[in-house]
Amino acid sequence: MHRSHLFAPTRREVAADLGSANAELLTRAGYIRTAAAGVPIYLPLGLRVLEKIARIVREEMDALGGQEVIMSALQPKELWEETGRWQKLGQNDVMYQFKDRSERETGLGMTHEEMAISLIRDAQPSYKDLPLAIYQIQKKFRDEARAKAGLLRGREFIMKDMYSFHVSEADLEAFYKQAISSYLKAYERIGLPVIATIASGGVFTENHSHEFQTITEVGEDTIYTCAKCNQAINDEIIANFPDGCPNCHAELKPERAIEVGNIFRFGTGYSEQMGLTYTTETGGREHVWMGSYGIGISRVMGTVVEVSHDERGIIWPRSIAPFDVHLLDFTKDGQGEKVAHQMKAAGLDVLLDDRPVSAGEKLAEADLFGIPYRAIISEKTAGQIELKARTAPDARVMLLTEVISTLKR
Repeated sequence: MHRSHLFAPTRREVAADLGSANAELLTRAGYIRTAAAGVPIYLPLGLRVLEKIARIVREEMDALGGQEVIMSALQPKELWEETGRWQKLGQNDVMYQFKDRSERETGLGMTHEEMAISLIRDAQPSYKDLPLAIYQIQKKFRDEARAKAGLLRGREFIMKDMYSFHVSEADLEAFYKQAISSYLKAYERIGLPVIATIASGGVFTENHSHEFQTITEVGEDTIYTCAKCNQAINDEIIANFPDGCPNCHAELKPERAIEVGNIFRFGTGYSEQMGLTYTTETGGREHVWMGSYGIGISRVMGTVVEVSHDERGIIWPRSIAPFDVHLLDFTKDGQGEKVAHQMKAAGLDVLLDDRPVSAGEKLAEADLFGIPYRAIISEKTAGQIELKARTAPDARVMLLTEVISTLKR
């Protein structure tokens, strides 16, 4: 990709009221724009990051046994009335609800339990069809009263939501534990440190749910962590553990954190409300056991920026960066073109800054963009390349073959 062709309108300054590092830096660096509070527009750089996060999550959900679908964002009132949530969410002004031109009442999906259950119910499953897990990665809509710029609290956001269906509580529990491991692996691959946090029970069960929290001073949540065994507990249920850590009874320390995912056991609650059953081995009918598993794809992107930046700009983990290397061409005859071609031939994703602007502008923008490696070619490097990791204090000058082997490692 040539920087001269890339639509990434950067800004030296942004509004003072953006209120978060991710809002400021993603806007300044041309990754996003904001249509309204909590309604982001993803520009090419931002979309590349989102797609890489989604790819990692998709791979881990596939490995867990999930099958990808895309369900409708438009959801009929009748479906939500089966669980009583149409009235509840409408009264709380959380769900966007409206009438279409035929006077049919419709909602914009903020979650998809009802639609997922309807989909499986229509298939009339037997015990041979279960367990089954379906997931999607799509936009969700929530009339968020505290919507902000940036990606942490939105009215329109991108989410991975998965729903699992089981013949027994034991089968659900086994899948639930596997999901925790899959989530931790996905976040590790993304490069975002998280801690699995015990949270309050789901809608229909007294069992604890789990949140996946990233500890940071700017977080809106409070969790309590154990330094001895790394257990964490959400603020809402800390009163249930007066003796400290439930594992080792050590003292729990309060921390600020951002929630980037959650999983719930629903038991048979939704199935009973919506009549979701399966045919047993003996020909009878039993209610399906169910779980729900969410990851905020766009929220992960914003959280990474919150915890990984410096005074110069963003610092992306290699796995989700928009490019592998940012090549700055300071030669007079455009030698960077040949270097970029060789890098791409070696399988590297390269952003070539070929613009006729000052060296200072190119260097400052490279730091702002936060691509993991910056490479410079100029007359001073005498046919070699100056390579610097975004987090390294100094650059190294080496042959192009060494640069490629370093980046490939």
